[in-house]
Amino acid sequence: MKILWGIIIIFLTSFSSKKQLISNNTTNYLKEPIENQDKYTKYDSLFSKNKEFIARGFDFPVGKPNANGYYNAQKFQENNHLGDDWNGVGGGNSDLGDPIYAIANGYVSFSEDIGGGWGNVIRIIHQYKDRYYESVYAHCQTINIKQGDFVKKGQTIATIGNANGIYYAHLHLELRDDIFMDIGGGYSENSKGYLDPTKFITTN
Repeated sequence: MKILWGIIIIFLTSFSSKKQLISNNTTNYLKEPIENQDKYTKYDSLFSKNKEFIARGFDFPVGKPNANGYYNAQKFQENNHLGDDWNGVGGGNSDLGDPIYAIANGYVSFSEDIGGGWGNVIRIIHQYKDRYYESVYAHCQTINIKQGDFVKKGQTIATIGNANGIYYAHLHLELRDDIFMDIGGGYSENSKGYLDPTKFITTN
């Protein structure tokens, strides 16, 4: 009888440990979505207090509002490109220092020089039709806004640069529907979280 009770106790202890492990794993699995929800809550609060900066529509980031005088030199997903490269029709560095405009109303979540092939980078969060999007502007020569600013569509936020001479001058623009991603590499076969900027702007 003692042996039987011993087996039962061992079984119950083992079951309890496994249940606790499953419970802990579930908690860890849910941790990331909960963190993301907390971040969304932050932006919900920011835009609810600053409703005039909720996006109403989107324009192109150069030659406002329709990219007049510019062309898309490397389109989204061409060579696994994750954005659009906007160049002046004059080619070379003819567009160096030209203005870059916010594509929509939004909140500046990042604005600084991160070096390397990125140079000066601006990241703007847009609340649009009860969803969030992020626009990323890279290789800027100068930056006119700072983290924490709110911007209006068509506002000059930067000037076109060449990442300190690494490239000919152009604007690398990305548009994302996952606003919590790292800066990334600009190219990837996996385009999850990224949108075709030209297609999105044209239809919105």
